[in-house]
Amino acid sequence: MSILEKITSLGLTLPAVPLPVAAYVNCVRSGNLLFLSGGLPIDGDKKVIGKVPTDVSIDEAKEGARMIVLNRLAVIQDEIGSLDKVKQIVALNGFVNSEPDFFGHPQVINGASELLVEIFGDKGKHSRTALGAAALPLNVAVEINLIVEVEG
Repeated sequence: MSILEKITSLGLTLPAVPLPVAAYVNCVRSGNLLFLSGGLPIDGDKKVIGKVPTDVSIDEAKEGARMIVLNRLAVIQDEIGSLDKVKQIVALNGFVNSEPDFFGHPQVINGASELLVEIFGDKGKHSRTALGAAALPLNVAVEINLIVEVEG
């Protein structure tokens, strides 16, 4: 089963490749590594905006993290032509727009981590950072960037 077929079997679809919202590119390739810029939980009119857990519940933010994975996968597919060329999700860095007394950042970022393993199996297992932030771009609840190893 191809990776796109796996995504479809999970009832999911890849969105259109999101356009950068500032002076950067979505992805830079160096050798067999892709360095993906931070993705935001925005897909058309669907947005996950606000502070966790005050404005956005942990479950809503976790869903936002899943949205980001799908938009980052769209970037990867656009860059290399096929998600089947992914050898390993190497690293995931997640940032949660949270209140100062919120400590559940790992729970939120688990939304992304768990989805990557669902899609890629062992190739989806990665190192990770999950941090809280006082604010994120466009007041989104979560932002995630990736480092991905791909076939040569």
